[in-house]
Amino acid sequence: MDKRPIGRFAPTPSGRMHLGNVFAALLSYVSVKSKGGDWILRMEDLDTLRTKEEYAELLRDDLRWLGLNWDAETEAQSRRSAVYDRYFELLQEKQLLFPCYCTRSQLHNVNAPHLSDGTYVYAGTCRNLTDAERAAKKRIPSWRVTVPDREFSFTDRVQGPYRENLSTDCGDFVVRRADGVYVYQLAVTVDDGESGVTEVVRGWDLLSSAPRQMYLQELFGFQHPDYAHIPMLMAPEGRRLSKRDQDLDMGALRSRLTPAQLIGVLANAAGLTETAAPISADELASIFDWSKIRGREIVVTELGKLY
Repeated sequence: MDKRPIGRFAPTPSGRMHLGNVFAALLSYVSVKSKGGDWILRMEDLDTLRTKEEYAELLRDDLRWLGLNWDAETEAQSRRSAVYDRYFELLQEKQLLFPCYCTRSQLHNVNAPHLSDGTYVYAGTCRNLTDAERAAKKRIPSWRVTVPDREFSFTDRVQGPYRENLSTDCGDFVVRRADGVYVYQLAVTVDDGESGVTEVVRGWDLLSSAPRQMYLQELFGFQHPDYAHIPMLMAPEGRRLSKRDQDLDMGALRSRLTPAQLIGVLANAAGLTETAAPISADELASIFDWSKIRGREIVVTELGKLY
C-alpha cells in the first residue's frame, strides 16, 4: 500500500509573511491536498536572535485566514537540539565528522575553489589536520561532514533533472556551527525524515541544498522525498518581491483583499488558472497540476490589484 502523502510548510518566524512566503505555502498546500495527503506546519526558528513566538503566532493566524489549515504542527526547531545531538553523534560514530577552523575570509578567498555563480567549494583544508595541528588552533571550530566523490541526481517537479557531485560542486559541508547551533541542512533533513515528509516544496534558490540533504537522508536511514523548487515572484519591472524591499506583507494584503482574491492572483501568476478570478485554496487543489509551473521567475502581472 502506498504511503499517505505528507507535505509541509516550514517558515522562519522572523517577521510577517510576504507574498513569496504565501506563494510557497499555497503551492505546498494545494500540491499535497490534490493527492488527499496531510499538510504539516513547522517553525524553523534555529536563529533565536531573529525569530519570535509573536511572529509565529502571526504566521498561524495568516495561514488560517488564507484557508491553509494544517493537519499537524511539529515541534519548533529551537526545542529540538537534543534530537539533533543524536544524529550528530551518529555521524561521529560513522567517522564522518571533523572540526573546521577556517574563517569566513579564508573560505571566500579569491584563490579558493569557486563555482561559476561565485559559491565557494570547500577545499578540505581542515579535513586531515593532525591532533597537534588542531590543538594549536586558537578558535572554536565548526563541524563538517565528509562527502563522497559521487553524483546525486533527481528530477525536480518544476526545475526538471538536477545533478551534483558533492565532492567537486560543494565539498564537505557544515552541520554544526562554532556556537553549537545546528545548521539548516542537518535540521531540515532530520525534521522532514522524522515527520515522514514525502514532498518538499520551496524556492528554487534552495535547489542546490537537495543533494546535501539526500546524502544525509541516506546516512540517517530516511527515504528521499519528492522535490519541487518553485519560481521566485517578480514585479513587472523585474524586481524580486521580498520582505527586505518592504513589498506587501500579510498585514497590507489582508486590509485590501479577501483570501480568494489573493489566491486567485497567485494561481493565475503560476499558470494554474486562465484568469485571476477569486478561488479558494481547496478549489485550487482540485485542479492543481505541477506541469503548468516552470522556470525560476514568475512575473506577477496582476500586482497592481494587490496595492
